[in-house]
Amino acid sequence: MRRTLLICLFLCIHSLSYAAELPSYDKRLSTLSYPFPVNIFSFESQRQKLEMAYMYLPPDKEMPVITLLHGKNFNGAYWQRTAEFLHQQGYGVLIPDQVGFGKSSKPVNYQYSFAALAANTRALMSALEIDRSIITGHSMGGMLASRFALLYPDETSQMVLINPIGLENYLLYERYTDPGKVMENELNKTPDMIVSYQKKHYYDGKWNDEFASHAAFQQGWINGPDWPQLAQVSALTYDMIFTQPVIEEFDHFSMPVSMILGTRDRTAPGAANIRPGVERQLGRYDKLGDEVKARNGNINVIGLSGLGHLPHIEDFDRFTTAFSAALHQKTSP
Repeated sequence: MRRTLLICLFLCIHSLSYAAELPSYDKRLSTLSYPFPVNIFSFESQRQKLEMAYMYLPPDKEMPVITLLHGKNFNGAYWQRTAEFLHQQGYGVLIPDQVGFGKSSKPVNYQYSFAALAANTRALMSALEIDRSIITGHSMGGMLASRFALLYPDETSQMVLINPIGLENYLLYERYTDPGKVMENELNKTPDMIVSYQKKHYYDGKWNDEFASHAAFQQGWINGPDWPQLAQVSALTYDMIFTQPVIEEFDHFSMPVSMILGTRDRTAPGAANIRPGVERQLGRYDKLGDEVKARNGNINVIGLSGLGHLPHIEDFDRFTTAFSAALHQKTSP
């Protein structure tokens, strides 16, 4: 009995010690440093006063601006090496945190849509007097980039998609999940679950300090005071991935489009809710490039074998070679 009590005491102390070591962040990541100076764009949307955090590295004369759109489980900070690489070549780089993400406002009474986020991004560009940009999006940011390009073709000189989700119309194959249930699932997450998920699904079982740095803010949110509100916002932004597909409109792009795919990636939001009788394997990025080409043969697909969902984090040198090739694609559809 005494031994059991000692073990329980040890585990409790260890658990408390581990929790104390984890970061703790509020909903605006107020104490988290970003790699470049953070500015705030104040604007109104849906009759609300909102703030959009962003980083901006101005271009050399006559060079274009590349707008980098983050994925759902990330914020603008993970673009650091990509932004430095681009800026060294003279490109301007605009890195916004979308409303609902990163250091930006987190309204719960907001109609989150890719169209709304695209409009917010366009308003930011206008405020910075950026008339046209190379719109680049990763993961969920790829869906946002696609919607932006469809809504604002005159402002989109090129588009580059990096392992975008939404290359499949998920609700054709999956059951719909109510945002309330998604919020429950979010509230049940632990910091360890963030690491386990990313290690398995992003990095092929590998883990290092760089990978950990991109997970720390989510762990800090779970460990912080605003997680209930953040979980609700997360559920709302998750919903638009399913209810606002873009893949059916890929034949309407009017600018050069490249897609960089780490072909080991198997990301498929909602795959646990597959409909009975569906045999399709979702998230097969080794096959999705060919499917996209069948929809629009003008899209330039660059496959990176052996890499997963974050090629710009997992193998930066291979990624930048592919990204440079994409940026020099000048053939319009």
